[in-house]
Amino acid sequence: MSSKAHHSQGLLLFKLHNGQKFAIGTLKVRELVPYRPITAMAHQQAGISGAVTIRDKTIPVIDMAATIGSQPIPQSKLESSYIVVTDCQRRLAGFLVSSIEKIIEANWRAIKPPEPTLGKDVFITGTVEVDGEIIQLMDVEVLFSRIYGIQSKTTVATVTDVERELLRSMNILVVDDSRTARKQLTDVLGELNVPFEVTGDGSLALEIMHRYAEDNSPIDILVSDIEMPGLDGYELAFEVRNDDKLAGAYIILHTSLSSEISVSQAHQVGANEALTKFDAKELASSMIEGAKQVIKNRGE
Repeated sequence: MSSKAHHSQGLLLFKLHNGQKFAIGTLKVRELVPYRPITAMAHQQAGISGAVTIRDKTIPVIDMAATIGSQPIPQSKLESSYIVVTDCQRRLAGFLVSSIEKIIEANWRAIKPPEPTLGKDVFITGTVEVDGEIIQLMDVEVLFSRIYGIQSKTTVATVTDVERELLRSMNILVVDDSRTARKQLTDVLGELNVPFEVTGDGSLALEIMHRYAEDNSPIDILVSDIEMPGLDGYELAFEVRNDDKLAGAYIILHTSLSSEISVSQAHQVGANEALTKFDAKELASSMIEGAKQVIKNRGE
C-alpha cells in the first residue's frame, strides 16, 4: 500500500455574475455545456431556473448565484454563460455560471476549511490560493439542501433492539467537512439513539482517534467523507491502517461522487466499505456489519 500524502484532484474554476471566482471538484463535474434555452417546470423550487435536455436526459438547471443570495445572471448575459453539469448525491443537475475560467490541480492539504467566523449558513467547503488569489470551493451538498431541503429523513433506518445495543457498545466517529452531510449522517445515529463523536476535519479526526486509543478505548467504527480539505478520507484511512493502535477500526468511506474510481481507491487505502452518500439504510447496515466485525476480531 502506498501513501496518499500527495493525493490531488482537479478543480474547475468559474465566475458568477458578480465577478467572484469559485471552484468545484472536477470529480463532481460530468460536463460543461454552453448555455441553451431553459424550459420552466411546473411547481419548480426556488433557485431552479428550469430544465434542459442533455444527451437525452432532462435535468434541472440551478442558478448558482441566486441560490447563494447573489444577483442572478441577467437575461442579456445568458447567451455567454455555461451550464456545469454535476453528478452528486446520485443526482444529476446543471449549475448556471457566468463563465468558465480553467481547470487546475490542487493538493487537498493546500485547501483550508472555512473560517469559523463565517457562521453556520456558509455555502463553501474550503478555500485555496491560486495565483495569489483566494478561491472558495462551493459546497454542492449545501446548495442542494437549500433547494431540495436536507434529505436525511426521507429514508429511515430501522434496526432491531439487538442491533441498536450492538451499535451503542461501539465508539463511533463521524468525519465530514460538509455541514449538510454531517447533519445527514448524525441524524441517522441520533434517530437510532446511538452515541458518537463528530468532526469536520480529517486531521482533528486522527487526533481524536489517538486520544481514544491512549485511553485504551479505541474508535471502533470510522465513518468518513472522502473529499475533504487538509487530510482527506483516503489519507485518514491510510494513516489509521498504518498505526497498530488505530488499525482495528472498521472504516466506512463515503462520497457524493457516483464514481467507481473513488470506491476502488477507498478499498486500496484500507477502507472496509465505500458508500455513495446519502442512504440511511445503507449507512446503518454498514455500521452494523462493522460492529459485528469488530466483535469478531476481539474474539468476543
